[in-house]
Amino acid sequence: MITADEAIERLKLGNRQFVDNIQNEDTLSKYPRPAELVYEQEPFAIILGCSDARVPAEIVFNQGLGDLFVIRVAGNIVAPSQIGSIEFAAAKFGTPLVVVLGHTQCGAVTTTLEELQQPTENQSPNLRTIVDRVRPSVEKLLKTDLAGDRDALIHAGVRANVAKSVHRLRNGSDILEQLISDGQLKIVGAEYAVETGEVAFLDDTIQA
Repeated sequence: MITADEAIERLKLGNRQFVDNIQNEDTLSKYPRPAELVYEQEPFAIILGCSDARVPAEIVFNQGLGDLFVIRVAGNIVAPSQIGSIEFAAAKFGTPLVVVLGHTQCGAVTTTLEELQQPTENQSPNLRTIVDRVRPSVEKLLKTDLAGDRDALIHAGVRANVAKSVHRLRNGSDILEQLISDGQLKIVGAEYAVETGEVAFLDDTIQA
């Protein structure tokens, strides 16, 4: 298994290929056939991404069958089922990297900000569970100068929400914390730009 840093570089390369529309025999030949994955898999990265139809992780990172262990949920939020899925992949397969992948123009973040500014009556309790998990990362932004600039507010909200999910994963699981402490796992944040197709890996200076 490759290291976490090597996994990041592989994802960056794949994204550059996606942006440059590189789909030749060299990239396609690495994809195994389904029969080769019947009895085992070795995903080199775990992606916690948004359910948004514009952000399929395998495609935007130019990866094939068996390469990524992908968990998708609106707003790339962290709930017990997501933590359990990541624990499983990290412990079972020895996958060294978790990427929380947010994206520009995120509907879950936008909806949460709109709810905070103008609450909806009789909102679905299921939708509210998503809003409630996004809320802590974006609520404080409404008390800043960003509140008057919708686009800047959403952009900051997306990154703050990614940072919050990264923080929750790093500090919400004994299994993940131990793997991190042992140097076997790295958890990072990233943002996909729906406008360009590019993925930016985010540093830890973004406030969670």
